[in-house]
Amino acid sequence: MTACGFGLFDTAIGRCGIAWGERGLTGVQLPEADETLTRARMRQRFPGLAETTAPPQVRVAMARIAALLRGERDDLRDIALDMSGVSPFEVRVYDLVRGIAPGHTLSYGEVAALLGQAGAARAVGRALGRNPFAPVVPCHRVLAAGGRSGGFSAQGGAATKLRLLQNEGARIGAMPGLFER
Repeated sequence: MTACGFGLFDTAIGRCGIAWGERGLTGVQLPEADETLTRARMRQRFPGLAETTAPPQVRVAMARIAALLRGERDDLRDIALDMSGVSPFEVRVYDLVRGIAPGHTLSYGEVAALLGQAGAARAVGRALGRNPFAPVVPCHRVLAAGGRSGGFSAQGGAATKLRLLQNEGARIGAMPGLFER
């Protein structure tokens, strides 16, 4: 990546934000209620960055994120992320969650167990609640026990999480809010 900055881009669910630096993306922002609020959130999250034209590799990332949000299959796993601002535990959580394929889910407890830290489901939930890279780090693919949606910090909360999963072709069970893998 070259230079640093942020920009907004259109997706099927609204205008998203994206920030980049020398080592990769430094943040992705799912849409707020409107473009003005998304821009304000980006300025709040990245006060030292100017809104500018994205370099070619960031434009490719934007196109791939937009494709994912309209239902195309792409795990986005190879998009470079600058995780220098997150804790070592969060890096481990984000790396593991990036391996969940579109249309599939894990529970917070399953993520914790795969990290070798059974019983750390709440810590996983906190890490995903702070996820600065959604949907590149697909925290929407992590559910509460029993297939319940659990929390989601993006605009629209659990309804947005459900919409993202539906766009990816996740099968919704017979009971409201439940998902099948």
